Order: sequence, then C-alpha cells, then structure tokens
Amino acid sequence: MGHLFERILTPVVRSAIAMATGTVIVEGTRAEVCQRKVVSTAHADEKVECIFGDGSSIRLSSFLASFISAGDEVRFPLVFESADAGTEIHIGNARSQQGRRDIYQASIGYAAHPKKDKRGNLFVSAQVLSQHLGISAIHIRCETLRDYFYTGNRRRAWNRQPTFYELLRVSPNASPAEIRVAFKLRTLELRAARASPKDLSTLERAFNILAQPELRSCYDALSGDPESLTLFPHGGFGSLLVAGNLSRDGATFYATRILSFLPERRHRYLRVPLRKLTFYSDHAIYRDTRRHLEVVFDSALLPLTWDATWNQWKHLLGAKVAVRCTFIQSGKYRRRRDEWELVQWETALPSRIEVKLPADIANQIGKARNDHHRFGQFADALECLRTRIEAGPVESATLKKMCGDLGIPGDFDVAQITWKPDYDAFFYRQLCRRARRLYLFRSEYIFDLENVTVVETPQLGHATYLFTKPANMGQFLAVYSSVTKEDIRQNRENVAERLGFLGRLIHGVNPRAWLKELKERLGEVVDYAEAEK
Repeated sequence: MGHLFERILTPVVRSAIAMATGTVIVEGTRAEVCQRKVVSTAHADEKVECIFGDGSSIRLSSFLASFISAGDEVRFPLVFESADAGTEIHIGNARSQQGRRDIYQASIGYAAHPKKDKRGNLFVSAQVLSQHLGISAIHIRCETLRDYFYTGNRRRAWNRQPTFYELLRVSPNASPAEIRVAFKLRTLELRAARASPKDLSTLERAFNILAQPELRSCYDALSGDPESLTLFPHGGFGSLLVAGNLSRDGATFYATRILSFLPERRHRYLRVPLRKLTFYSDHAIYRDTRRHLEVVFDSALLPLTWDATWNQWKHLLGAKVAVRCTFIQSGKYRRRRDEWELVQWETALPSRIEVKLPADIANQIGKARNDHHRFGQFADALECLRTRIEAGPVESATLKKMCGDLGIPGDFDVAQITWKPDYDAFFYRQLCRRARRLYLFRSEYIFDLENVTVVETPQLGHATYLFTKPANMGQFLAVYSSVTKEDIRQNRENVAERLGFLGRLIHGVNPRAWLKELKERLGEVVDYAEAEK
C-alpha cells in the first residue's frame, strides 16, 4: 500500500519554501510545515509525483496520490523527525464544495473505547502521534469503523453485507477451532480458484475478527444491532488514512470514511511454556506480562484436547511449544498507584500463527496429569505444610520428613508447595545447583550458598535478593522473617545492613543475562558467549 511519501525537495528548494509564505510553524511542535498548491501529478517509476506551483515536488504512493487533484492544498512537515510509516500529510480538497472531503494521513496511537458526542452519536478518538500539523486527534464515528473493519464488502451497505460466518461457511455458533479449520479450507479453495488478493484479504480479515474473543463479541453485537458500540481492533496503533473534515481550530480531524489502515507489525519466534497459558473451554491465552505479548490459541492450532481443569495442574508441565507469529501493536490500561495508565502490548494475528509441538508432548502431559492426581489427595496435608512455612522458615529436608509423616509419596518435590505457574524454573535450577541448603518461608525460597544467601520468590515479576554469608544462619532467618522486602530496600532501622543486603538481580526478559550477573556476584568464571544466548 505504501503510505510513506518520498520527498524530492532539494536543500535549496527547501530553504526557499521555508522563506515563502506557504511555510508555517505549528505552535507547540516546533515543526516547519510546508503548505503548497498542487499544479499537476505525473507517474514517476512506481510513485506519483505531485508538482507544486513553485516547481518543487513530492513523491507519493499511487494509492495516496489517487485522492489528489490539481488545485488541492497539501500540508506536510518540512523536516521529519523519523521516517516511520504514516508520515503526516493533510490534503485540502479544492472541490470539497462538490461533495469531496479532505484527506488526512497520520500514525496513530491508542484509539479509546467508544463514547457519545454532544449529539448522542458514538465515536472513537484516535491519538495522533506526531502532531506536526497541529492535529492532535482523529474522531471516527462507530458506523465508520463498522463499515471498514467489520464488513466483507466495503462497497455495500451494512444491511446487504455477507456475514463473516457466511464468508467462512461456518455456523455463528462455531467454536474457535472450527472457524480456524474453515479458514484454512476456504483459503485453499480460493487459491485453487485463483481468487484475487482482495478476496483472500477479506477472508483473512473475517477470520482475524472472529478468532479474537473480544472482537467476535463486538461483531456479534453489531449483527444484532448495527448501532451498537464498535471497537477499533486492538486499540489502534498504525498508519491511518481517512477522509473527512478538519475542525475550526485545526486540532481535530473528523473522519467520515476510513480509506486504509496499516497496523504496526513485528515477526517473532517464541518458546512458550504451557504452564504460562490460561486454559478455557474453547481457547487458551498466553500472556507475557514482562514483554507485553499476548497469543490466543484454539484447539486446532494447539491440538492437545485441553479444558479449564488444566489450570489446576499446569504448573507441573515443563513442556514448551515453538511459536512463530506476526504481532501487531495493541494497548491495555492497568491501574498503578491509584491511577490508570496505558501500556502498549503486542497481540498475535490469529491468521499468522504457526505452532510446533515437542515430540514427547503426550508423555509430558501424561506425567504431569498423573502427578497431579497422585498428590491431589494430599491437598489437606499440603495446606498444613503451607501454614507451617507461613509461621517461619523451614529447611527442605525437614519438610521432606514431614511429608513422609503425612503419607505423601517420597518423590514429591517440596518446592511445589509454594511454586507459582508463571515462574520460570531456570532461576530455581541455577540456584539449586549452587545451594547447600534450601529453606521455604511464606512464598519464598531461601538458598544457603557457599558465599552468599539468596532469597527467591517463585513467581513472575519478582527479583532475586542477595545477602552476605551470615555467621549464624538461625539468627539471619530470625531477623529476615520479622521484616518485609520494603523494609530491606528502604533500610528501615538499619535492617539492610544487619542482614548484609547486597542488592537485587532483576530476572528480566533474558534469563541468561541474570545468570551472567549472578556468576559475577558469586565470583564464578563467566562464559560470556553462553550468557548472551
């Protein structure tokens, strides 16, 4: 599609334009804006050259240039801060009095949930990122969003649209797995019939809407009531080209039609631990809160025949699946310090996900399920052990003996008493290899190493705490069990010094970087090539 336009203004011409009356400074952005009138357009290679009255010109994509005619006023930044897709440009149509609208292209950030304007009409406000032209937001009516994202044929009226279910040839009650299978079959049929790229794109759009639970709910609601709330898929984030009108103060562009939208995309390869999935009856969701990634799986994509009961024992699963996918930018609000803040996420496009399972996946699942059934009968006994370690630190060997007294099989790993499903076992294994003794306390592991004492919380989002080797472990445990992590970080009543607090190791995205820093702290020889993997 190529929204980016290529400017061929020479430095001399740029300087001349900057001194001409057509160049303005947008207050607050410090961006020089060029405003020129189009004299003519001409094809140049794969681009279209827009020629201005003073002889200067810019090159645009053929798609964007198709909305420009002689006499139009074009505004764009004279100096770019970056060359991202969606470079800002406003085209004031000279024939707008005959029914044609202005054209505006920009990179947008978050598109908020729908709300009502003064007339009671539902609209979505999309944030403009660069704002070089003084335009800070694009207001889009919900019906405009509906007619672009939620239709199979954008040239037909809503009441004459084929439904997405009809395009995929499935029932409105079809499961996510049935919809994926139908998408694959219809894609093969269309390609065999040498269908146009547009038809294939429409089919993919239909699948991507129905494969996302939130968007499918929105689509189903629109099918029942065309005037209902309409979501901007994934919250915006991309290059948006719209037709409409500029507000009187020039700060808002009111879009009456979406001409194109190109989301920000990134290709990734992941190894996803099954224990980090949340399983539902008809789909499973992987959320990496550290890297802000989200992938939705259906049973056709991840053929493991799961159900919601897997959440009870998934922490026993060590298996990882290989995932290749295309992510698009999205956004989620989270509450932090009594305020809501927007966090950018990446969501995998359902149509662009590939999964490869380990060869022994069936054996791993069977073992985890059997272990859960074996130890499930000792739930009351394990709760007693949790109560015991809540009161004070207990060495793992003592806990092992207590398990035997309670009749729990000897191969039970006491670390599982407080293990959280989202915890990466890599950290635990590395510390265990170096530990002389292990204590369990509340939701933490306390490792007694040769030269230091380490406190680890087996849960995502927690750091590793390091302390100097105490002269008396019992005294250390007595002091540590009477304070909080916050007390230690703030050194309240000199507790950090009393415990010999050395600092924290952040788990981070790459566990190998954590291991490298741990080895440096312990005085071990660091294999830098291995640490960077």
